[in-house]
Amino acid sequence: MSPEPTDREYWLDVLTRLAQPVLTNLAEGRLRQRMPVEIAPAGKPERGEYTHLEAVGRLFTGIAPWLELGSDPSPEGEQRRQYADLARRGLRAATDPRSPDFLNFARGRQPLVDAAFLAHAIVRAPRELWQRLDGETQRNVVAALNSTHGIRPSPSNWLMFSAMIEAALSMMGEEWDRTRVDYALTQHEQWYKGDGVYGDGPTFHWDYYNSFVIQPMLLDVLRLVGPTTPAWQRLIDPVLQRARRYAAIQERMISPEGTFPPIGRSLAYRFGAFQLLGQMALRRQLPEGVTPAQVRSGLTAVIHRMIEAPGTFDAQGWLTIGFCGHQPSIGEGYISTGSAYLCAAGLLPLGLPATDEFWTAAPADWTARKAWRGENVTPDHAI
Repeated sequence: MSPEPTDREYWLDVLTRLAQPVLTNLAEGRLRQRMPVEIAPAGKPERGEYTHLEAVGRLFTGIAPWLELGSDPSPEGEQRRQYADLARRGLRAATDPRSPDFLNFARGRQPLVDAAFLAHAIVRAPRELWQRLDGETQRNVVAALNSTHGIRPSPSNWLMFSAMIEAALSMMGEEWDRTRVDYALTQHEQWYKGDGVYGDGPTFHWDYYNSFVIQPMLLDVLRLVGPTTPAWQRLIDPVLQRARRYAAIQERMISPEGTFPPIGRSLAYRFGAFQLLGQMALRRQLPEGVTPAQVRSGLTAVIHRMIEAPGTFDAQGWLTIGFCGHQPSIGEGYISTGSAYLCAAGLLPLGLPATDEFWTAAPADWTARKAWRGENVTPDHAI
């Protein structure tokens, strides 16, 4: 019998299953030709116009920190080298107007969302997904991001999409619009509800958008451009404090069985709901009293419950719509095949080296598991 895989080996297997169909087909210019397009029952056929950029932007944003580790002589390092090369070839195909896989960055409103996820991926892997691009592809990427400027974001988490694109353009040395960033930061500061949670617009929504979009993008926008303006600089510490609190809440929401409440919109993003917790682990800024080992163990349980559910992938290895398996009716009208790839954002800790404590520490029970076993746990307090 072969030994049980380590948690990192299992996460890498999940990454491979998610990434292989998208990366290989995009690199060959055949993503449009080969990716099946499943649209949620409530959706309209035009969602197929957006689904390919959705798959690319969302997959890339999750695997980018792992790609950024670069190649090394290990089997994993060789896989990273291969996948980074596929990703760069894919960016060339996705942004070259002459390519059969030239993706839709400007028609309709949805491209703003997924151009922002792609921009987020690039700033998470600036060496592998930006500096190592050829000059023509860099220019095409900039043109693709700039083409979203005609899309007006709604007063909601969408403001962070505009801000993320501008922050990426700043990192690329391009002209960028400070007003879009300032508006997103100012509004989210007004929409902060307390205890680590922002409203999605003026109202509170009991869903996972604080983790799908709001807090991960706030953290990286401020990391990139916060120091350029005193008012933005002053936000860095409170935004981080709120993110650490929300990460603590997320860790406590993982049940002893590795499940979490199916609350709110976009449940078809599966374990992408834990992007923020993973990002705090990646930044080595987990909240006090929450160890890397318990986060790894809890997230592994969640990922396993979801990814191994029958029907999660179709016969060709593409993701289906669902929360735990194939559940098309759980998808809103904006959900299609490409949308589901936001689950990759739950894999951010793979950007920590294999030697990091996150991966090397012995397995540990997470808070809910300890509490329901009758063990001593610390009380939970608001900030």
